[in-house]
Amino acid sequence: MINLDKLVNHTVEGLPPSGIRKFFDVAAEMKDAISLGVGEPDFATPWAIREAGIYSLEKAQTHYTANAGLMELRQAICGYNKRKYGVEYDAKTEVLVTVGGSEAIDDMIRCVVNPGDEVLIVEPSFVCYKPLALMAGGVPVVIETKEEDSFRLKPEQLREKITDKTKLLVLPYPNNPTGGVMSRGDLEAIAEVLRGTDILVLSDEIYGELRYGEEKHTPFSAIDGMKERTVVVNGFSKTFAMTGWRLGYALGPEKIISLMTKVHQYGIMSAPTTAQYAAIEALESCDRDVEDMRLEYNYRRRCIVDGFRAMGLSCFEPLGAFYVFPCIKSVGMDSQTFCETLLREEKVAVVPGTAFGDCGEGFIRCSYAYSVENIQEALARIERFVERRRK
Repeated sequence: MINLDKLVNHTVEGLPPSGIRKFFDVAAEMKDAISLGVGEPDFATPWAIREAGIYSLEKAQTHYTANAGLMELRQAICGYNKRKYGVEYDAKTEVLVTVGGSEAIDDMIRCVVNPGDEVLIVEPSFVCYKPLALMAGGVPVVIETKEEDSFRLKPEQLREKITDKTKLLVLPYPNNPTGGVMSRGDLEAIAEVLRGTDILVLSDEIYGELRYGEEKHTPFSAIDGMKERTVVVNGFSKTFAMTGWRLGYALGPEKIISLMTKVHQYGIMSAPTTAQYAAIEALESCDRDVEDMRLEYNYRRRCIVDGFRAMGLSCFEPLGAFYVFPCIKSVGMDSQTFCETLLREEKVAVVPGTAFGDCGEGFIRCSYAYSVENIQEALARIERFVERRRK
């Protein structure tokens, strides 16, 4: 009888499953449960985008595209980034259209990380960076950010972690799970540390358009001298409520993008054709839809932050994405136990902060990409739970 334990890839076997989906999957089968666990817009994809996708099917545009994506889409991506951020890219050589932003992250890491290379990962952060670095043979090096620093990466923290083995910095802002952002001044300070090094940057900016407050999002590639070392990852899932369309993209130096296209070519071939045609419409005509969704998220953001603070829980005010990261240390439970017990007793699913790194202990992540009614009901249940635990 074949012994599969000896035949599988042991690096993959040793990876923990994503800590995000666990509670959502349980809640999905629980009657009257409310989930604030998954980071997915509750808005339908704007009609103009859906119509463009439908029209592409009616025209029988159902074949493979170029590996790097439709040229028309790549041109629209470049036009959008120039219009929004003032950063210019060559549609022929500096853009790759991928199956979601996650594929772009995987492609980039695999193309630059050799066995033994160190990958600096800012945490708390999205769950994929560390596993992908490990699968590429890299050595993840965590940089822990703190609530008192607004979960921003400080230049002195970065400087302390750099060694002669450092290959890549993952810069995930606006941040999932904290909602933390980096101002232009913050990014310039990070850039100053990187100047004179051979360290590359993976700037995950999937939430770039979901920024609140007076200052708009600044891509890391817009900082003087950083474009040549930076791959920007972005996409359509969060900004345009297109999660199910599975479309993202990477912008970066021709050398890196060409290697990423090679990985994409062998593993994927091309991103979904219908989604690509729909995405052209999104970039060219849906600014108003994006702004309407951002304004609604902003209202929900205020509701949920105020709700946690009213029940006596410290809650950092997020200025990006659609998550809050309240501190539950005063309740006297670790994050995992808090989430498991809350789900069992009050039927509310949230994600333990430890799903996003060890420094997330004492916190929980809650998404406010849900209706105000659901948010308010979830807050009422969480408050009951917290009050019982404090007695």
